[in-house]
Amino acid sequence: MRLTGPGIWGDPPDRDNAIAVLRRAVELGVDFIDTAEAYGPWTNEELIRQALHPYSGLVIATKGGGIRPGPDEWEALGRPGFIRQGVETSLRRLGVECLDLYQLHRIDPEVPLADTLGTLKELQEAGKIRHVGLSEVDTGEIESARETVDIVSVQNRYGLDFREWEHVIDHCSREDITFIAWGPLGSGTRDPLQTLGQAEGLAGVSATRIALAWLLHRAENTVAIPGTASLRHLEENVAAAGLRLTDEQFEQLGTTAVAGSAESVPSAE
Repeated sequence: MRLTGPGIWGDPPDRDNAIAVLRRAVELGVDFIDTAEAYGPWTNEELIRQALHPYSGLVIATKGGGIRPGPDEWEALGRPGFIRQGVETSLRRLGVECLDLYQLHRIDPEVPLADTLGTLKELQEAGKIRHVGLSEVDTGEIESARETVDIVSVQNRYGLDFREWEHVIDHCSREDITFIAWGPLGSGTRDPLQTLGQAEGLAGVSATRIALAWLLHRAENTVAIPGTASLRHLEENVAAAGLRLTDEQFEQLGTTAVAGSAESVPSAE
């Protein structure tokens, strides 16, 4: 999302750098790339195709079911015809015959969920979608969705300084559903995570690495997708996978971050 996300309309400011970031991510061992029709809009999927196609050994996940009239405008749109169109255009932009994971970006309150997801199930049965996921949902919505189609993943905002979806992670863990944490490093408008290096045994370790290591420690079913447009930040993010926390450090960090972000305001995707 950070390559062509909030505040960016169309191509990224530095297209060559964006392609370099994507390719470097794969070189560093990243094998899951998350995108969306709304990022750009449209240009993010095209960028991924240019940089990474034919996606050898990669899982490319995208999202649809919404429109983006302007840089800071996001609207859910779950009508069956629009869903079909979105899947077809994502297939073309990404250059594939089947989407590895297609996530409903937001539930449209004006359209019955069964109608929206029933369309995705039909497309799945037609071989155009391999797996179906949801985004920004609560447990009741997850279970309602599962009455229509198998749900393999849930993508909600979550990180050390934003814990609203704790119960959703636990629910997903019990139900063998992958939880994809977007925005795991906060909004960038504040940094309560800077105090994390004070935790015992972590002096000198960057707040970014600590926050991502904490997230990976949180539950085995959790995947982190820290977006970045910087090669340096990308390498720092990936390095977090090599940091192993003790249970004591995990608990201390959780308590510290909650205290540090008690008055913070969530960011918007």
